[in-house]
Amino acid sequence: MAAAYMHIGIPVLNKKPNMVYNEWGKFWVNESVDAYDYKIEYLKFEEGTRFPEILSKQPHVAYKVDDMGPYIAQAQQVIFGPEVLSDTVRLAFVIQDDAIIELYEEK
Repeated sequence: MAAAYMHIGIPVLNKKPNMVYNEWGKFWVNESVDAYDYKIEYLKFEEGTRFPEILSKQPHVAYKVDDMGPYIAQAQQVIFGPEVLSDTVRLAFVIQDDAIIELYEEK
């Protein structure tokens, strides 16, 4: 298994400058995590988002993984996904060691 750190996701109540709307997920997000030295992804979720409420209340840490299967198998709980985003990308959120972890798999 190999996991590479991507970002920390922090839910916010108010939009920040340079946020863009994601229609698919019904949330606002900063344009690029690379714009911040600490790789922070700010998220403002809208009513009707497809993501579970816990993501709008607690931060998460995101990792790019080669294969999310083993991580999902070891998770305490799967709270979202796996969701196919494209022919090559899948996304899931799990709880591991009481922390929310985003798994981003790109083939």
